[in-house]
Amino acid sequence: MLENIIFIIISLIFGCAIGYGVRKYIAEGKTKTAEELAIKIVTEAEHNAEAKKRELLLEAKDEIHKLRSDNEHEYKTRRNELQTLENRILNREEAVEKRAQSLEKKEEKLNSRLEEAKIKVEKAEELVLKREEELQKVAGLTTEEGKSMLLNQLEREISQESALIIKENELRIKEESNKYAQNVIAQAIQRIAADQVAEATVSVVQLPNDEMKGRIIGREGRNIRSIESLTGVDLIIDDTPEAVVLSCFDPVRREIARIALEKLVQDGRIHPTKIEESVEKAKNEVDIMIKESGEQAAYDAGVHGLHPEIIKYLGRLKFRTSYGQNMLKHAVEVSNLAGILAQEIGADVKLAKRGGLLHDIGKSIDHDVAAPHVDLGIEIARKYKENDVVINCIQSHHGDVEFKYVEAVLVTAADAISAARPGARRETVESYIKRLEKLEEIATSFDGIEKSYAIQAGREVRIIVKPEAVSEAEITLLARKIVKEIESQLDFPGQIKVNVIRETKAIEYAK
Repeated sequence: MLENIIFIIISLIFGCAIGYGVRKYIAEGKTKTAEELAIKIVTEAEHNAEAKKRELLLEAKDEIHKLRSDNEHEYKTRRNELQTLENRILNREEAVEKRAQSLEKKEEKLNSRLEEAKIKVEKAEELVLKREEELQKVAGLTTEEGKSMLLNQLEREISQESALIIKENELRIKEESNKYAQNVIAQAIQRIAADQVAEATVSVVQLPNDEMKGRIIGREGRNIRSIESLTGVDLIIDDTPEAVVLSCFDPVRREIARIALEKLVQDGRIHPTKIEESVEKAKNEVDIMIKESGEQAAYDAGVHGLHPEIIKYLGRLKFRTSYGQNMLKHAVEVSNLAGILAQEIGADVKLAKRGGLLHDIGKSIDHDVAAPHVDLGIEIARKYKENDVVINCIQSHHGDVEFKYVEAVLVTAADAISAARPGARRETVESYIKRLEKLEEIATSFDGIEKSYAIQAGREVRIIVKPEAVSEAEITLLARKIVKEIESQLDFPGQIKVNVIRETKAIEYAK
């Protein structure tokens, strides 16, 4: 390959030299012959070709030397890499051999220890057998007797645990029974709760103008004296504009006086004869109102077949109040409550309702007769031949007489519920509101509390804590502290549930 390259180069040089000689010959205009010129040209070309050949041979030798040097360097590099890999492999083989030798030694040690452990276990079993034999000799008991003794002891322990479990179950059942009873009472209250009338001993009659006050007083006070003597009510005429106040502890007489005075004011003619006529008409209207109220109460309570006189006694309760609670509405409420309770436990609903409606019937006349309302109620019930169950309901609703019938127990419970429920009586409302406020005040007095709400008539307080101030582990301790504080500061029936709530919220908005 190299010789071909040299030949081509020489041919090119030779051609160039011939061309150059011809041109030179023509230019110089010499007269030499073509043969001489050709010999000369060939001779020069040979010299030039020889020189060029030597140059090319030198360059080729340099290139060959360079290639050989590069190959030798690459060979040495690869040889070094192979030597390094070989050394690594040898090192790893040595490490593996050392590890194998170490594992063999450990295996030998483990085998020896296992043999030692087997020997020790055998010795321990022998010692246990000897100890059991010695214990049996000392205790004088065989293995069977020892088992029997252990079984007896275990049986006694199980009996004790069974007794504890039974006791715990009894307590749990009692608590669940209380919860069930509370639910029944709460539902009954929600279904039967009625509006209440505030207690009052005065009535106000509006007048068209202040001149009417003079007519009511009359000449030398004869009209006002006539009204007071006929009705038994005190008339208070003072500086109150366009109003007259009627004062009397008997609500029936006060109602008669109010109706009569309103008729007189409407008519405008006020004199003793007209006053007497108006009072008589007012009495008749009140009697009709009493009868209608009694009939309506019996209808609302779902009690039928009452004697007409008992209806009248019942209607008179419309004008009686106790601590702001209207007695007629109280009687209807107790009747319905007793009926609901009787239905829940499977008692006689009709008798429970009848006893509840008539339990306070004596209060319709207790202000006229110097006797307890219970005795008066019993007398009225017996006079009009009421059922023995109803009479026992009247007798025992204040605990004066022993309960003979389950309906009497239900009437007593309904009477207590109606009187004690929140909102029924003025004093109860005030104490109820104060207790709720005190509950919330105690709850919010602790650090980390955000809000507190007393609910379910004060039987539960819900407390919301700040999640950054109170941890999950601390809310139990906080609830316990609040319970202790409530127990030390408040007097309350039953129990109060303290519910501490900790909630963390994360809110983001997608846009």
